[in-house]
Amino acid sequence: MATSTSSSSLPFLFLSTLLAATIAVILQSPVSHANPEMFFRACLSSSNVGTNLSSVPVSVTGALYTPDNSSFSDVLNLHIHNKRFNQPTTPKPLAIITALHESHVQAAVICAKASHLQLRIRSGGHDYEGFSFVTDVPFVVLDLFNLKSIDINIQNGTALVEAGATLGQLYYKVAKASPVHAVAAGVCPSLGTGGHFSGGGYGNLMRKYGLSVDNIIDAKIVDANGRILDRKSMGEDLFWAIRGGGGASFGVILSWTIKLVEVPPLVTVFKVNRTLEQGATDIVYKWQHVAPNLDKDLFIRLQLEVHHNTVQVSFIGEFLGQTDRLLNLMKECFPELGLQQSDCFELPWVNSTLFYAEYPIGTPAEALLFQAKNPAQIYFKSKSDFVKNVISKPGLESIWKNFIESEVIVMQWNPYGGIMWEIPATATPFPHRAGNLFKIQYYQTWLQDGEDTINRNLNVSRSMHEFMTPFVSKAPREAFLNYRDRDIGAAPSSGPTSVEAGRIYGVQFFRENFDRLVQVKTRVDPTNFFRYEQSIPPQTC
Repeated sequence: MATSTSSSSLPFLFLSTLLAATIAVILQSPVSHANPEMFFRACLSSSNVGTNLSSVPVSVTGALYTPDNSSFSDVLNLHIHNKRFNQPTTPKPLAIITALHESHVQAAVICAKASHLQLRIRSGGHDYEGFSFVTDVPFVVLDLFNLKSIDINIQNGTALVEAGATLGQLYYKVAKASPVHAVAAGVCPSLGTGGHFSGGGYGNLMRKYGLSVDNIIDAKIVDANGRILDRKSMGEDLFWAIRGGGGASFGVILSWTIKLVEVPPLVTVFKVNRTLEQGATDIVYKWQHVAPNLDKDLFIRLQLEVHHNTVQVSFIGEFLGQTDRLLNLMKECFPELGLQQSDCFELPWVNSTLFYAEYPIGTPAEALLFQAKNPAQIYFKSKSDFVKNVISKPGLESIWKNFIESEVIVMQWNPYGGIMWEIPATATPFPHRAGNLFKIQYYQTWLQDGEDTINRNLNVSRSMHEFMTPFVSKAPREAFLNYRDRDIGAAPSSGPTSVEAGRIYGVQFFRENFDRLVQVKTRVDPTNFFRYEQSIPPQTC
């Protein structure tokens, strides 16, 4: 059988031979396998790795950072957004590979596997529990932020985006190519597309166009054997799994091909604040009834915060149309909010992404390209829930009381309905479809240092989450994968020892889709090389 060293079609036999040859060469060297760090570095520097993996060989040297490198800490801290995972006692990787080429990713996989080191994969660094760059066993970090090319094809209505590109970079590039195309994805510009898309990709266009995963038409991934696979070569089961099941359980996502969606030249955004004294309880009660049933062009998120010992609810909307039509729609369906023309701003879609990211009106689109260069400045904790039944007014009033006592938590309620109720729960691993009225994100931030402060704030978050139990989904209590939450269960760093260990958190993230994910995992990564504390486990005998 003829073979090819093309990076898009590297055959399994060639890589198996390469891996065996590489390990044999290194084992004959003075470097002892008892020292996995040295073994890993020797493996990367071997002429058999990084030069024979691709038709465009690139030296790994310029992408490798170790603790004896003066830039190591800067590179590690560059994409840590949560100060909880940037402490002096936080475990550090033995090495970081800032991949500059696909062959670097292949080399990292092959050499980490040969060295018996865990490989943690980081794209944007928004991992809420730090699983992509922290663990308590020997590990290396593969950081994809340099793999950020974006190719827009307006004629075909698609975008090919590498996993290290941020949402902001993608939105900006799409807008430069067309004022009437958009991407169904999230509102934080610094999110890396590798992790965001593989966990679901939740955003303002979901009621009209679904999640990011509902619009992905192809992908490239490096599997546990170091092969680069596309949709055709990976097969439909694996392609299904990485669209919502979390790519880091199955391989390293290199790129996505995503279908662009159509938007009008101008969309309308608004933000209306109402306190309890201004009738927020009645308005929120009505919102629960109408928000999931509104026109698919309209998305109204609630943001709840405590201000001056009362609850302030912000109704933050995006409408795929102009103000006149929006006002008529709101007058008919949701007059309780009292939306006025003065509350509304008509903007190109790309500028609406800045509005939702809380940039001032008039901020230029170039702000989407900004990436902070400083280490994390805040601590935060997040949790999630799904609500299937309207919460009564007495129920809301009890929530407000507990919410005020917590003082520091912000809640975001994101409405369902539209196409989210039409896509089957099994179409992708993301199962939270019909039957849900809205999703809740609990988000808590603080600035003070100290272990006692961290624990106190974590306990406040857990207490609020526990209080909400009667109002949210049950059996299982569902959770959103991209809002990683160690509290709902985590396996040892070495990975779950059984499917039942993974099921503790797996059914909350994936419901009935968990078992199919286990089947895919068992087939493509039976030795559980790609693992983290909430990964999909393989079936063992």
